[in-house]
Amino acid sequence: MERLTGLIAFARAGSMGSYTAAARSLSISPSAVSKSVQRLEQRLGVSLFTRTTRSLTLTPEGRELHQRALKLLHDAEAIEQAARAARSEPSGTLRIAASLPIGVHVIAPALPEFLKLHPKVTVDLRLNDQMIDIIAQGIDVAVRIGDVADSQLLSRRLAAHRICAFASPAYLAARGTPTHPDELAGHDTVSLRYQSTGQVFRWPFRIRERTIEIAPPSGLVVDASDALVASLVAGGGIGMVATFVAAPYVARRELVPVLSPFAVERDNMTALWPESRRANPAVRAFIARLQEIFQERMTAETGVPV
Repeated sequence: MERLTGLIAFARAGSMGSYTAAARSLSISPSAVSKSVQRLEQRLGVSLFTRTTRSLTLTPEGRELHQRALKLLHDAEAIEQAARAARSEPSGTLRIAASLPIGVHVIAPALPEFLKLHPKVTVDLRLNDQMIDIIAQGIDVAVRIGDVADSQLLSRRLAAHRICAFASPAYLAARGTPTHPDELAGHDTVSLRYQSTGQVFRWPFRIRERTIEIAPPSGLVVDASDALVASLVAGGGIGMVATFVAAPYVARRELVPVLSPFAVERDNMTALWPESRRANPAVRAFIARLQEIFQERMTAETGVPV
């Protein structure tokens, strides 16, 4: 068991390039990772890492052993997953990764009910708008918006979601309500910048049979959806967000939809999970519930069953 612990720490640190990042993904302390690696090095009689105050890189011997360690751990994980599947009841720790808006507004509110249905499951929810290596960080299932190109992962498209413009009632009372995207030029706007790319989100509108995208000049640009919504509630102008983010504010009448006849539906939200989790009952149960949540939301918004 001690050898396996050392291999796990070594494999994760080698993949992530940092004891701190490896410790965070394993939910242990950086010193525990460091000590496990040191014991493994002593047992093997080789140096696995070249360490400096700023970096951690694999030695030539470490690179060769790292690939073998990853394969060994993958096989061990597959055995564990198969054993769990044989029990059929979801159990164990479910590590979920998602962007902040999806995690805060969709996943987190659904978890208490999910855990009541599956009391043997514990959830470790990790929210970050940066792209992460799902396999290297030991994630069981991730939810992403955008194109997915990782062929190592299994995936399932979730139900569509709507993108719409919103503003506070007070702002619209003072400045008027636009009836066409062309009228945005006379309004204050708040825009979103992606943390992962640094690019500013282009606003999509459905006009007749085609979708256009515009980048209105904004006096305020933020890099988190919740900050954007907070700015709109405070009267900052008009902004574009997913309806699942704006929904609680609309319910409290702090925001109202703007240009809703031109709102766009997107079907680029995807659940992803490693091949090794294919038979994991907790993963299967969570993905099924996630699909239901988005279907329920779209049905509530459009009145049309998905």
